[in-house]
Amino acid sequence: MDVSFLGGPQPQRGVGVVAPFDFALDRELWRWVPDEVSLHLTRTPFVPVEVSLDLARLVSEHETLQDAVRALSAVAPEVAAYACTSGSFVGGVAGERAMCAAMTQAGELPSLTTSGALLEALREIGARRVAVVTPYTRSVTDSLEDYLGEAGITVTGRAYLGLTRHIWKVPYRDVVDMAREAVVGSPDALFISCTNLPTYDVIPQLEAELRMPVLSANQVTVWAALREIGAQAVGPYQALLDPAARRGPAGMASSTVADPMASMPPMAGPAAHAEPEPEAALAGAASPGPEVDPADGLDPGFGPGVGEGPFLDDSGGPSAM
Repeated sequence: MDVSFLGGPQPQRGVGVVAPFDFALDRELWRWVPDEVSLHLTRTPFVPVEVSLDLARLVSEHETLQDAVRALSAVAPEVAAYACTSGSFVGGVAGERAMCAAMTQAGELPSLTTSGALLEALREIGARRVAVVTPYTRSVTDSLEDYLGEAGITVTGRAYLGLTRHIWKVPYRDVVDMAREAVVGSPDALFISCTNLPTYDVIPQLEAELRMPVLSANQVTVWAALREIGAQAVGPYQALLDPAARRGPAGMASSTVADPMASMPPMAGPAAHAEPEPEAALAGAASPGPEVDPADGLDPGFGPGVGEGPFLDDSGGPSAM
């Protein structure tokens, strides 16, 4: 069959993505991308370190990022995105900006990071108070809270799993249970951290249940990268992607301000931290349990909760519930 009349494939626009060596959710990133855009992924070199602040620093060194962006430049992307939350918040607001500058210098193209995209997304939806969910240990979760505080964002509540590896195997059920635990103190939004934590299918369900916008690391990364090139992320009913969704279930929260953009604080500067809220952690588990394919989808009922054991603190003992 002669197909010459088709004229070949349609032109593609490119987004370059630098991911940590253990990133396992390439497929999830693609789900937010429209047909006319291609993702070009490359990974940082392997280092034998578990998920920790040390690993976050190693995978975000400027030389490492610059080498990755130079490799991506061979396929001429229009923007470069560093898809790692902890690696981009570990140095604070100034560190995140320096990373973007190093990537831009190496590739001579606009560059962004997951943590920078998070702040941009919070401004977009007018959120100043957030609940936080992470798969990290306490120390890494603390570092995320410090980063948000430096940017003028108050963390009202949080929950974390205490994992140091195999984060991509965490099932949606665990994410939902942590979200329910973290949403205290009347937050404006919920943020689910870590680009290696599956979130795509759980966002609209959580928005409907919690009646607030729900952001995730991969979501804000793709959203910001596409916005940089004038394209729009796609996905089911999600407040960040669709302003109409903010007027639906996610827009029914009573705590949002009337003119959120006008009252947003500067991106940098001292932060007013909220009083500590109860938090939960399934600490120290080397693996989240049996392997679960994130693509299997979410149980409509979400199930009774996370696992079968008690919430534990970092010392391994039961925490107060």
